[in-house]
Amino acid sequence: MTLPTDANQTAGGLPRRLCYFNAGFLRQKRLRRILQLAGHELVPLRATGADGVLVWGRSPYAIRGEAVAEARGLPILRVEDAFLRSIHPGRSGAPPIGLMLDATGVHFDAASPSRLEGILARDPLSDSDLLRRARDGIGRIRALHLSKYNAHDPDLAPPPAGYVLVIDQTRGDAAIHHGGATAASFAEMLLAAKLDHPTARILIKTHPETQAGHRPGHFGAADCDARVSLYADPVSPQALLEGAIAVYTVTSQLGFEAILAGHRPHVFGQPFYAGWGLTHDRQPLPRRGRKLTPAQVFAGAIILAPIWYDPCRDRLCSFEAALDQLEAETRAFREDRRGHVASGMRLWKRAPLQAFFGREARLRFVDPVPKAALRAERMRRPLLIWAGKEPPDFAPPVPVRRVEDGFLRSRGLGADLVPPLSLVTDDLGIYYDPSRESRLERLIRAPLSVAAARRVEVLLEKLLAARLSKYNLAAATPDLPDAQGRRIVLVPGQVEDDASIRLGCGEIRSNLALLQAARAANPDAMILYKPHPDVEAGLRPGAVAAAEMIGLADFIAPHSDPITLIGFADEVWTMTSLLGFEALLRGKPVTCLGAPFYAGWGLTTDLGPVPERRRRAPDGHPLPHVTLHQLAHAALIAYPRYHDPVSGLPCPAEVAIDRLASGQIPPARLANRLLAKAQGLLASQSWLWRR
Repeated sequence: MTLPTDANQTAGGLPRRLCYFNAGFLRQKRLRRILQLAGHELVPLRATGADGVLVWGRSPYAIRGEAVAEARGLPILRVEDAFLRSIHPGRSGAPPIGLMLDATGVHFDAASPSRLEGILARDPLSDSDLLRRARDGIGRIRALHLSKYNAHDPDLAPPPAGYVLVIDQTRGDAAIHHGGATAASFAEMLLAAKLDHPTARILIKTHPETQAGHRPGHFGAADCDARVSLYADPVSPQALLEGAIAVYTVTSQLGFEAILAGHRPHVFGQPFYAGWGLTHDRQPLPRRGRKLTPAQVFAGAIILAPIWYDPCRDRLCSFEAALDQLEAETRAFREDRRGHVASGMRLWKRAPLQAFFGREARLRFVDPVPKAALRAERMRRPLLIWAGKEPPDFAPPVPVRRVEDGFLRSRGLGADLVPPLSLVTDDLGIYYDPSRESRLERLIRAPLSVAAARRVEVLLEKLLAARLSKYNLAAATPDLPDAQGRRIVLVPGQVEDDASIRLGCGEIRSNLALLQAARAANPDAMILYKPHPDVEAGLRPGAVAAAEMIGLADFIAPHSDPITLIGFADEVWTMTSLLGFEALLRGKPVTCLGAPFYAGWGLTTDLGPVPERRRRAPDGHPLPHVTLHQLAHAALIAYPRYHDPVSGLPCPAEVAIDRLASGQIPPARLANRLLAKAQGLLASQSWLWRR
């Protein structure tokens, strides 16, 4: 068969103009989009002018395209899902995040070599950067409990360890027949597991599509006995693999994941991962004889062979960017899968909250909080509470997550009813309340992997280059005075009834007292005071009278860009302002007179009531200082959840930074804008809507 000329090929040498005869390509918008981004023009039901024929793997419908290709002498491009796909199976309507394109064969068809097999057989797979990426990827996938499908229940405990894991597949799966196996292979596999492990428990893992009722598997109740049982609970495959003493499979992708988890699985078919020295092969494939490491197979199968898609930025991307996106979507699913009852949420916030937390099941808004807790108990749902609305000594009958704005919030103030791009949820406390441990504190203490440290380093470079802060207001660059050699101390004002001051400050809990303390400790410094935007707008308390400023502040910078002020200053003095965290990210010394989330870790000078648990272990021994990367990773990546206002999807921090930096954010709803204007006109009566 003659391949098309270069003019009719993509950059990868594949046919550019593809005809197809499968309605699935017509129905699946994302599938078509990924192929278009890869350089292919799709032409349905017409071979005239086409350079090739597009078919889905070895599906029953592929025969239509194969017949046209044979008749017209056109090459075939076969497409299949990548090995990390989505939350739910494709038969449930979930779109893929990556594809395998192959003009040679299909990765699961052992009758002839595929593109993936060619990579594994001939690519050097020795590049140190590639193998580092592979090891990092394996570590992240295992730590995040990711698999091809990811509708796992993180609250389910895996079965007691010590079992043999036998992996079922769906009947009629093309990977079985084309992987050199039959239905009889499953019976043979179960018998071998019994004989090899005569006293062990045997768990038969049901396929997710069988669990969802789409297709039957090969095993049923008749295969169970005193030692053998079916296992259909939606437990993470990674957790199941960790508890297994041996793994048996025919051609399932879970066999590949078993290799990554340190197993040497018994394989009864001829899947892509067999024959490379990592499996016990019951049907050896003579043409595969190369010995590979798990990282090398991962590099070929996950990094080199697929094309990956970023659905938020609508572009092809690296494996790592796709993994970031899948992590964000998976976290949202796992936290929201049962739905929530929400309480203490202002009316204007309900639409943004629905977008964040209502993808799996719509939020039910109920007030007051005690009534909401009873409703949540009846509905068997967790409870979401806006953090400041939780009653004292509240003892909920259901799990609770407290919600607050994230640290990269928006372009505009919450007080102006601008919806957030990020929210934090906390099942232990809340970040601004040092009286009890928060989930953020635990994340800050967590050691960072090399991959996580590298990710946050790149993220901080983007954040600093884009000069981003919490609200990213259009602010003037002040005409700053000449310090004449004096040290410059920046003092950010705060909203004085803010919960972080009420709960996280000692004696000093007003802007005036903060200025007085800063001046007393720095008598010769130039003190630069920045009022809080909400206070400047007249929406919140915290104004300092001009007469009281005399002798305290040398320069007042109203409506000024905070990033410019941080760059101008030599250090920052604050109670609990987030500007202190933003200053730390920019390498400035910070003195805290309260106990913000970033104090007490060895990164700040602490003059406030910092909890002892941040400094010492329960046995009294000093705790090691955390790094700035640990703090930034916890606060900007691990703790918040982000929502992309363009695609409407959960997204990673990197997407939020791109949106904030580019200003590519849809405007607030008209009703919000009108209400915000009304609030501005009635600023002196703000207590009416802030109760």
